[in-house]
Amino acid sequence: MNRELEKRNAARAALNFVEDGMTIGLGTGSTARHFIELLAEEIKEGLIIRAVPTSEETRDLAIEHHISLIDIEQVQQIHLTVDGADEANEVGDLIKGGGGALLREKLIANASDHMVVIADPSKYVSTLGAFPLPVEVIPFGFTLTAKKIFDVLEQNGIARPKVELRQDEGEEGPFITDGGHYILDCHCSKIPDAPKLASQLCAVPGVVEHGLFISMARTLIIGGEDGATIFEF
Repeated sequence: MNRELEKRNAARAALNFVEDGMTIGLGTGSTARHFIELLAEEIKEGLIIRAVPTSEETRDLAIEHHISLIDIEQVQQIHLTVDGADEANEVGDLIKGGGGALLREKLIANASDHMVVIADPSKYVSTLGAFPLPVEVIPFGFTLTAKKIFDVLEQNGIARPKVELRQDEGEEGPFITDGGHYILDCHCSKIPDAPKLASQLCAVPGVVEHGLFISMARTLIIGGEDGATIFEF
């Protein structure tokens, strides 16, 4: 299996949803990177779009590829967002945030007319939860927040959950998001009712946002070595 080829084929299929004059939300992560590279090629051929990045990493990549950016505060409409996922199920619900950009990703996706998710086949699952669920929290009192999150996970039928503070791989100490927050990675194995859990996590004081994207994706594209499969919701 060639994962990079699968990702690129998914990204290439997403270009079919791009139209001249659009404002486009640019996702974060390895699959979104393929889309940005391919989008830049279309721009060289004459496509005119403006883009809103979902992270500082994506902003830097877009600038590197000479993609015109617009500040989020100046955006009146986001026509399309193309982003990856850490997991996606058959109804289009997602786990996102493995790269730490879930807050901006969700804000931009929620403001978009159309969210297209691109992924390789390993991300397509029957039940969400094998990938650790990221929850973005404020640093103040995060240990108390973690205990409340643990309780919510248990109340939602998740057996022996584990909640861990994400560490920065390149530096000593916790990973810090673009918004200045921490991320708690919640090891769930299986999430019986993702919409219910999403709602209850939002009610925990200290939680800024979580990585469950419920009923936000309108299109899911799973790349293969010979093309891509498209699901509409």
